[in-house]
This record gives sequence, C-alpha cells and structure tokens, in this order.
Amino acid sequence: MNITVIGSGYVGLVSGTCFAEMGNSVTCVDIDPVKIEKLNKEIIPIFEAWFRNYGFKKCKK
Repeated sequence: MNITVIGSGYVGLVSGTCFAEMGNSVTCVDIDPVKIEKLNKEIIPIFEAWFRNYGFKKCKK
C-alpha cells in the first residue's frame, strides 16, 4: 500500500515509520524546507530513542 503522511513532526515521522515497518511504501511531506533538508541528511528533528534504528533503513531520497 502507498501512504502519504502530511507533516514530518513527531506524529508524522513516528506514524510513517510504523507504517513502513509493516511493509507499506510511505512518503512524508512537510512545508518546512529546513526540516526536509535535515531528514534528507538523516538528521532527526524529534527525539525518539528507537527511531534511528528504524527511521532511515529503507529510505529512498
């Protein structure tokens, strides 16, 4: 399934990561270009201890 998550803050990134871990194709979008730039550089804009282990392992830029 293809899922688009609007907003790449705490709720959007965590939700998107969980959906991706379940095998879905997820695209996160945000209006903040700085946040997107950081995500593209694998810099996480939120604190979630487990996120680094999951968040970028399947990312396509």
